[in-house]
Amino acid sequence: MTETYVSVASVHHGVGGDLAYELVERKGIGHPDTMCDAIAERASRYYAQYCVEHFGRVAHHWFDKVILFGGEARIDFGEGELTKPYTVLYAGKGAYRYADHTIPLEEILFKAAADTLAEVTTGFDPERHLTIRCEVVDHQGSGRGHSRYRPKAIDDLIEIGDTSLVSNDCNLLHGYYPLSTLEAMVHGTEQLINGAEFKAVNPDTGWDVKVFGSRRGDDYRMIVNMPFLARHIDSMETYLRRKAECQKQVSEFLSKAFGLVPDLLFNPTDRNKRPYLTALGSVADTGDVGVVGRGNRLNGLITPMRSMSIEAPAGKNPLDHTGKLYGVLAHQLAREISEAIGLPVDTHIFTSKEARLDQPDEVVVEAHGELDDDRRAIANGIVAKRLAAMGDVTRELVFDGITMW
Repeated sequence: MTETYVSVASVHHGVGGDLAYELVERKGIGHPDTMCDAIAERASRYYAQYCVEHFGRVAHHWFDKVILFGGEARIDFGEGELTKPYTVLYAGKGAYRYADHTIPLEEILFKAAADTLAEVTTGFDPERHLTIRCEVVDHQGSGRGHSRYRPKAIDDLIEIGDTSLVSNDCNLLHGYYPLSTLEAMVHGTEQLINGAEFKAVNPDTGWDVKVFGSRRGDDYRMIVNMPFLARHIDSMETYLRRKAECQKQVSEFLSKAFGLVPDLLFNPTDRNKRPYLTALGSVADTGDVGVVGRGNRLNGLITPMRSMSIEAPAGKNPLDHTGKLYGVLAHQLAREISEAIGLPVDTHIFTSKEARLDQPDEVVVEAHGELDDDRRAIANGIVAKRLAAMGDVTRELVFDGITMW
């Protein structure tokens, strides 16, 4: 095994808010793609927690190929009812048994989907509104024998924090910190609308919020798509009034939080007399489909002007899948180093298959500004400390949960 190449360099090219032109997007927690990310990750957490509780270790698994097929609904002014349930398809690999112990995989998968959807819709009843299709297999890969997905002995399971673990794939990961003003505005706006305080004041609003932001120099523009629950909206006049009231609340939030109000366009579809109405709060109510990995990147944003990983981390195993582990680590390193040295930071991690988890092939830290010896030493120290404690990332993923969408 070769040692990790670590580089801490000073760079001076434009980034984030320094760019002349910037575009940012966020798919809210009620968007079908975001739902799939959340379902997949919760399934992995529940499965890992079950294994730890019953066996003390975790069976290998990955549930990152989740597809949500939307239902069907009757929607009109004053009426919104789901008439055909959502279907969540799980495809991936996992163990159904450990020795003589049956792992209730399908029950775990149903609960993961039910718990997630109940949090990001209004009026969701899993008994009426959800069906599950499980296509998870326990087939063995080349050279794996029986142990990977058909574990029979304790050594066939994985202990969290095992220092002998190696990367199960070749991966390229990126992170950065801090967010630009536009990025923070886009992320914050969706979090506001889908937050508890806003929903308490505006219980007729849905969850499938999508926010776009653009900036040309100092000219900020935002588009917000925000559904309403049809049963609470009795007419087009009511819809337009409520939309204006919610838009005002968002403008006040942006003014208070960022000291500016962008040119704000709310629900552009209603320019053609098409109100954004839903039954439970998502376009999944009317057949739209979601897929893991098609939405936000790990920091909750889609940022084409930034270094951006294309990995879909949600649902991947949290033990040795470096597309997930190093994706989390890249953003955590960027934030920790940036706060420690007082400069914006980009991080890049590359690993080859079978490299030790604590020894990825390359870790590159780019600091946007001047680096002196003290700052360089601080950054190198943080990288070394975090690589030596990769088990901490796994523990946080399994027991605390890390939002990656």
